[in-house]
Order: sequence, then structure tokens, then C-alpha cells
Amino acid sequence: MIREDKFLISRKQFAIDLSTVTGSQHPRGDLHAFSGTASAVWYRRQSGTTRACLGSLMLFSHYLPESLDLDDPHAILSADLDGRYGGDCHGRWDGERYWGAQEPHVQALHLSVLEPMLASFPVIPDGYDGWWTFQPAR
Repeated sequence: MIREDKFLISRKQFAIDLSTVTGSQHPRGDLHAFSGTASAVWYRRQSGTTRACLGSLMLFSHYLPESLDLDDPHAILSADLDGRYGGDCHGRWDGERYWGAQEPHVQALHLSVLEPMLASFPVIPDGYDGWWTFQPAR
């Protein structure tokens, strides 16, 4: 992934809760495969409507060096990770409608992040680091 300073919705960027970055390596020939996850928030636009989203990211790569520091979230995120699946959305807010969890307490937790996030678009919410993208550098 690449960390960028400027937000561009077209770059499919994520703000990541660094305390949730986890993963493990598995031998694969001379290198190691990596699989992990992280909690993230992001913005998406559809039909002219901006949506604030929260959920999880799959972090994986078929070939990473064994020396990857699994205790350093920046090292993990800066590795050559495959992001073809993007984020797995658990909750989404468009300013009028919420989509996501059915449990009222989970909805309230999601909206406590998503409502202020959308209201201050494109600000990164407290507790998140960003903007990270899987897309190649320009």
C-alpha cells in the first residue's frame, strides 16, 4: 500500500486504525505469503452521493520477505499488498440513510463515527491514519 497526503476519492483511499493491523506469514518458496486484516474507514461516491463507510480490509500478498516486521503496522501497510477486494463494508452512511448492522447498539457505534466523518468530508476521523491506497503511485 501507499500512504498519500492528499485525498482523492478516485484513488480508493482508506484511513486505517493502526492498532487493528494484524497478520501472519506463511512459507512460500524462498519468500513468505502474508495474510492479515485491519479496520478502516473510507469514502465512496455513487450516483453523485458521497457515502462514509467503515469496515475491514483484507491484507495479503503471495510474496513478501521473511524480514517483514509484523509488529510495525506501517511496515505491514507499506509492503506490496494485494488489495483487489477493497474494503468489506460493515456500515455506511449517506447523510439520510444508514446501511449495515441490524443491532441498534452497533448502529449507534457506527453512526458515532460515520455521521461526523461525512459532515467533515474528507477529514480523517480521530484514531485513524491515512490516506492509504492499494493503487500504484502516480
